[in-house]
Amino acid sequence: MGSSSPGYLFIPQDETKKQEYDQGWSVPAIFSENGDPAPGIVTTQDEFAIAFTREEMVAHVEALLATETEEVARGLFRLCSQSQWNYTEAKKELARGQWRNELTPILYRPFDVRWTVFNSNVAVHRRERVMRHMLHGQNLSLCTNRQVNGDFRHIGCTRSIINDCAISSATKERTYIFPLYLYPASGELDATSGRRPNMNPAFLNALAERLKAPQEGPCELPKGVTPEDILHYAYAIFHSPMYRTRYAEFLKSDFPRLPLTGNRALFFSLAGLGGELVGLHLMESPKLNDLITEFPEKGTDAVEKVQYTDKDKRVWINPIQYFGGVPAAVWNFHIGGYQVCEKWLKDRKGRTLTYEDIQHYQKIVVALNETIRLMAEIDQVIETQGGWSVAFSGNKI
Repeated sequence: MGSSSPGYLFIPQDETKKQEYDQGWSVPAIFSENGDPAPGIVTTQDEFAIAFTREEMVAHVEALLATETEEVARGLFRLCSQSQWNYTEAKKELARGQWRNELTPILYRPFDVRWTVFNSNVAVHRRERVMRHMLHGQNLSLCTNRQVNGDFRHIGCTRSIINDCAISSATKERTYIFPLYLYPASGELDATSGRRPNMNPAFLNALAERLKAPQEGPCELPKGVTPEDILHYAYAIFHSPMYRTRYAEFLKSDFPRLPLTGNRALFFSLAGLGGELVGLHLMESPKLNDLITEFPEKGTDAVEKVQYTDKDKRVWINPIQYFGGVPAAVWNFHIGGYQVCEKWLKDRKGRTLTYEDIQHYQKIVVALNETIRLMAEIDQVIETQGGWSVAFSGNKI
C-alpha cells in the first residue's frame, strides 16, 4: 500500500490499536483514480455560483450578463478576485450560451443539494479530473475528509458533484470525493456506457483473499460482490459507533481506513445496512415517506429564527410555525461539522419555505432517525460475530 509519513503526536496512543488500524485500507487506496484524491469544488464566489434552485442559478448568470460594468456586477454579487476570475472574459464566454447545458446539482451541505454551472467562468475551481465522473447522474460517490477537528463523523454520499465544505465546516477541513465508477473521457456528459469501477486491483485482490472468493469478470471483483456492495460495506463500517470510538485519535489526522473481514455473512450483513444508510442519505429510500413529524400551523412559512424547544420537541422557524415531533437525538445529530437539522434551516433564514422544502425537512428528520437506529444495529451485528477483534481478525494486508 505504500509508505506513509510518520505521525508526530503529542498525546499517548494505544499502539496495539494503532497497528490494528494501520492494517486497514485507506480510502484513497480503495477508491481513487491514480490514488490521487480530489476535494470538492471551490467556486470562490458562492453567492454567484451557487443557488437554491435551477431557476435561481439561471437568473444569477443572466443577471451577470445583463451588467454593463464590473462595478455593477460586484454590487449584485460578492465575486472573487480578478487574479482567479476575469469579469470581461467571463461575460464573453458565458454569452455564447453553452453554460445552459452545464447546469448541474451540487451537494452543498448535508441533505442540501443546490445548483451551479459546471463552467470555470462560474464555478472557478471545478476539480474537473474527478468531478466529470459525477456529471452522469447514475454514479455514486463516497465523501469524507483527510483530517478532522473534533470527533470523526465525516462520511457522506452523493450522486452529484460536491462543494469542498459539503461535510466540513472548519477552515482546515476539506471534503474529498471518491466516485464509485469512472467514465471514459467524452464530450457526451450523459454517456452511460463504458464505465468501470474505480477500485484499486490490489484492494480487490486483498478482499477476494479475505473472503476466500475467486476473482471474476474484466474488473476481477470477488465472486458475488458488486462495487456497490463494497461501498456499502465501507459506509456501514465508517458509521459504526464502535469504529469511531476505537480509532478516534487516528481518524483525526488522515483519511479513514477500512478493515476487512473474512466473514462473508458479516460482509454482506454490513453491506446491507450500509446500503440502507446510502438510500436514506441520498433521499431515495421509501422509508422517507413515513413521516414522524408535523408542520401544523398555517402562516408565512418564512424562516426567521430557528430554535428547538426540548419540552415539546418542536423546531420553530418563526413565532407561529414549527416542525413538531423532532426527537432531541435527531436535532443534535451531526454529519461532519454540521448539526444537520439546525444548519439546513439556518441557511434558509430570510427565505420562504416551499411545500417541497417542508416535505424535504421532514424527510431529513426520518433519515437521521433511521441513521441513529442503523448505527446501533451495525454495532450489534458486529457483536454477534464475536465483537470487533474477532470479526476483523487477520486483517493484515
